Amino acid sequence: MEETTTAAAEAVQSASEEIISKTSLFMNWVKGLATWTNLFKLLGGILVLLVMWIVYRIILRTIKKSSSAKMNSHKQQMLSHFVKYIFYILVVLEVLSLLGIKLSALLGAAGIAGVAIGFAAQTSVSNLISGLFVLTEGSIKIGDAVTVDGVTGVVDEINLLSIHIHTYDNQMVRIPNSTIINSNFTNINFHQTRRMTINVSVDYSTDMKTALEALKKAPALCPTVVSDPAPAVWFDGFAASGINMTVAAWFKPADFLQTKNDLYIAIKQVLDEAGITIPFNQLDVHMKEESVVTEQSVPDAQA
Repeated sequence: MEETTTAAAEAVQSASEEIISKTSLFMNWVKGLATWTNLFKLLGGILVLLVMWIVYRIILRTIKKSSSAKMNSHKQQMLSHFVKYIFYILVVLEVLSLLGIKLSALLGAAGIAGVAIGFAAQTSVSNLISGLFVLTEGSIKIGDAVTVDGVTGVVDEINLLSIHIHTYDNQMVRIPNSTIINSNFTNINFHQTRRMTINVSVDYSTDMKTALEALKKAPALCPTVVSDPAPAVWFDGFAASGINMTVAAWFKPADFLQTKNDLYIAIKQVLDEAGITIPFNQLDVHMKEESVVTEQSVPDAQA
């Protein structure tokens, strides 16, 4: 029993000495850091970070206050993201400098680690590089109606890795920037005006000049159709059941739906006024009536 008590006491004493030793080492390390040189270095680093933060907020506020006439929302967002990333990089470099970490050693370690994770990060790097092209080439901005990889919607946000759009049924779709670069991309609102073409067919009995003059009146009945470029009407071939014609009119992209409805109504109106018939497929059904002869029995004479 005495031996067990002695062993336990020795174990407690040994653990206490170990804790005291570790604590002493930690306190010596803290005392080594708590020098006037390190204190001034820490205060200087905090001051630098504070100045960087103030300059960063001033630049962001200046960008946000820029008038829309001088800078659209796309450029504002692009500059805001650029300033934000630069600020984060400078903060990280300053903190590493305060901790005494040399950038050259960090780059060497990053190079070794980069080889290991490079294959896993190929998609992200591809999207990042593509994002730089998307942000700088000016082919897309916030509020544009676009079609990418079969998805059509309005751009809400443009980031370095992806863009966010909402479809016309109000679903949010995230599209990687690499998809924009590597696939067919259509910006419906890139130009100030766009053209709508509607195909019309008239009956073969119609005078072609009359049909041409009648359809030329249709765009003028639509208030959203612009006069420059001027609307146009042309013949587009002889089909099986009628003469094909095309009506083309220019309008502002925001007026797409109203222009489409108004133009269809106007085409039907001018054709009705000119007495022109729009042909349609007809099916004639002929029923052949067959006579049925019924043989009647003759009564027996002996009956």
